[in-house]
Amino acid sequence: MVPFWSNFPLSHDLSATPLYRQIKNLRIQLSRPTVRRRTLFVTPRAAYAPVDDDASPVGGLRVDLAGLRSHIRRMDFDISHLLEHWDYKPGQVVVRRFKGKDGREKIQLRVDLGLLQMNAEGRPDGKQPFGHPSLFDYYQAKLYRHLAAHAQAEHPFKLQAEDCAKLQLEALQFHHRYICLLQLADYSGVVRDAERNLTVFTFVGKHAESEELAWSLRQFQPQLLMILTRARAMQSLEAGDYGVAIEQVEQGVEEIRNFYRDNSRSELIEASGEIQSLEGWLTEIRANRPLSAREKLERALSDAVKREDYEKAARVRDALRNLETEK
Repeated sequence: MVPFWSNFPLSHDLSATPLYRQIKNLRIQLSRPTVRRRTLFVTPRAAYAPVDDDASPVGGLRVDLAGLRSHIRRMDFDISHLLEHWDYKPGQVVVRRFKGKDGREKIQLRVDLGLLQMNAEGRPDGKQPFGHPSLFDYYQAKLYRHLAAHAQAEHPFKLQAEDCAKLQLEALQFHHRYICLLQLADYSGVVRDAERNLTVFTFVGKHAESEELAWSLRQFQPQLLMILTRARAMQSLEAGDYGVAIEQVEQGVEEIRNFYRDNSRSELIEASGEIQSLEGWLTEIRANRPLSAREKLERALSDAVKREDYEKAARVRDALRNLETEK
């Protein structure tokens, strides 16, 4: 059976998602030129020649790169050997998990033109912006500093367009990862990352300098709520608690409806793919839910009456009475 997220845009073409297309230009705008450096692994004395101190930026030594040519290690950027034995499969989330050379767990997602690699925990790209675990943590700290220095009513904290764009790019990293974790059946990891992004969306919705900026992120909240609902319900199903799973899916559907109502977009409820997906899954869960002891007896009673097996029907009624007495 094709997994439910096979119809999810990211599952077959990362560049097909509205979020990905929307931020592609932002990524270019936010990028900065970087200087490429050649790493010298061996630096023999013969490669250096004394020069005038005032003319040399390295304190009286001139580096002769020609003399070091044989000691500069050439990097191999070709990843063909990684892709040859790991096929891309359109319509499927092809993902694997392994431990990297740094001892941390990594996740790789196969895409049509290569792969994406991310850390399994923390910020997916492993960076610590401004010394914080994530950009979101940085902006939270910035908010707390602002509140300590200003009265909120007089000088409200506001996120500018560039701030929102940066938070959006970071949220996309976590989005990629929880889609991978969903395929790996790491539902606790999905819940962790999805709840994190939901908190970011709420933060931006509260502090963005305009409703338009806030909506640039919050428009993806129904999709996020669907994934979060799936993960929570799957945890309950794995524990054999179908009743709780059904309640969680029903609650998730209602949260998405309320989101559209609260944002004056009730007209989108009827056509919501997220709601349709969850309601279809809810029907499957109910159909596959194991019967309780009472439900089994009631079904047996109905069958006995239809077959006019009144002796069996009487025994089943007695069993039902005993079940009620035990309660």
